[in-house]
Parts: sequence; structure tokens; C-alpha cells
Amino acid sequence: MGVLVTGGAGFIASHLSDRLVMEGHSVTVIDNLSAGKRENVNSSCRLVIQDIKKPLSGLGKAEAVFHFAADPEVKSSASDPLSSFENNVLGTYNVLEWCRKNDAKQLVFASTSTVYGETKILPTPEGHPFFPISNYGASKAACESYICSYAHTYGIKSTALRYANIFGERSTHGVIHDFFQKLKKDPKKLEILGNGLQEKSYLHVSDAINATLLAWKKQTGKFDVFNVGSEHKHSVNEIAKLVSRELGISPTLSYTGGERGWSGDVKSMLLDISKLKKLGWAEQLSFEEGLHDYIIWLSNKPSQQG
Repeated sequence: MGVLVTGGAGFIASHLSDRLVMEGHSVTVIDNLSAGKRENVNSSCRLVIQDIKKPLSGLGKAEAVFHFAADPEVKSSASDPLSSFENNVLGTYNVLEWCRKNDAKQLVFASTSTVYGETKILPTPEGHPFFPISNYGASKAACESYICSYAHTYGIKSTALRYANIFGERSTHGVIHDFFQKLKKDPKKLEILGNGLQEKSYLHVSDAINATLLAWKKQTGKFDVFNVGSEHKHSVNEIAKLVSRELGISPTLSYTGGERGWSGDVKSMLLDISKLKKLGWAEQLSFEEGLHDYIIWLSNKPSQQG
């Protein structure tokens, strides 16, 4: 099958492209390489360097589109809200227009748990209303709405996957990466944003890819949504200790203070994944195992840490 992957030189989408190639699909990757890396792209993929903030062209045909290109930074969306809007909302509109004009049959969208904002219902089900507290979360919520409308108006079967914090090899942001970089510079001390009590769900990228492909293959409606995460949550303090233990050090911890690490930071997040489990999905790699593998990768790949 002909498949288009936007943001395919980035973290999650490059792993997804690898799996799609393994399954025998013909994969075209589109990426502007602003954050993604050329070396992440599978050699069997066709790479088109293009920015989704502009109308897409020269991509040929694709029966399925995996839309993962985005500005992924929750924290920086407060200081640069235009980036979230242009890369996420305008970019998604351009992808949808390409799907409409080129008769794409199916779209899979990388959404986020941050669309829910701060909820009193944990684990949070897919039916919970949107109350985003970050510009990033708001942009993804807007994208979901447009995708839903295009699914019903133009018959593009669509799936939105609301990911928890996905981590693992090739990732160059997130709390684990942040702690590793800080401790590499100074193994004796570690500054933690907020009070360290923030608790969230984390999932290794290999399990996220399994969920993505399963939802793509098994979803039956015009538009559907699935939470993708772990049934467990971990505090920032716990992660700091685990990363330190993996590195064999005992740094002094300091805190910037407050309940949030930054403006728009959700204090507690845990997703209800019962809907995904009914499709047959189960988490294969524990958080501790995934963190161990990721730290080894970071330690051996200094050129990919920036």
C-alpha cells in the first residue's frame, strides 16, 4: 500500500516508518528537517523535504496518511503560540486538503493527552471534554475537530491517537532527555522544574507504534479516538532517581518551585486505555526497561542528543 508519513524524520514517525516498511508498504516521508534528522529516515522510504505550513505538492498518491508533523513543545508554546498554531493547525489543514484532493482513504493523526487539560477523572476516558491549559493542547484539539469534520464531509476515515508521554530511542526532548543532559553537564546536581511531584503516564515508543498500527488496522468508524499510554504513572522525582541510578550517580536535587514545571504543565495525567485494550493491545515494555534502553542509547549517541 502507498503510505505518506508527515514528520517522518522525527522521533515517533521514524519508528512508525520503519515498521511500515517492514510490513511491505511503499512509504513516502515528508519532513522539513527543522527538528527531524535525515539519518532517522529508513533507506527504503522516499524522502520529500517540504514544510506542511504551505500547501503540499509533488507527493504522488497515498491510500493512507499518518500525520505526525507538528511543533511538539508544550513548554515553548506559551512563549511562541504562533508556532503551535502554524505548524499544528495550519499544517493539519494543508494535510487534510491534500488528502481531499488526492483521494486518500484513511488518516491517522498523532494527537495528545494535553487536549484534556487538568481533569478530576483519572484515568481519563476518551469521552472527557477538552479543557486544554496549554497552547499546544489547544492546537491539537483544533486539529482533531478539523479531522473529524473532514472525515464526515469527505469520507476520509480518520483516527486520532491521544498519546501520553512517549519516550525512547531518537527522542530529543522530554523529562528523561532533559535530566540526562543536565547530569551529563554536572553529575553532582540536578535542577527539577516545579516541585517534582508532577505525575504522568509514560510509554516506550515501541509500544506506541504497536498501538498506532493496531488502531489503524482495526478502527471501523468514520472517525474514532484512542488514548495511548500506560496504566501506570510516575512522578518527576521518581524519574530523577531512576535516571541517576542508571548513570551510577547520586546528585543533589534542587527545585524551581510551584506545582507546575512551566506554564501549561499538567500536574497529573493518566489515561483510560480500556478502549485500546479491547482492540487487543497490551503494553510490552515496562517503564523501567524502556528507560534503561533509552539511557543506553543516549549514552552511545552523543550526536543525536541536541
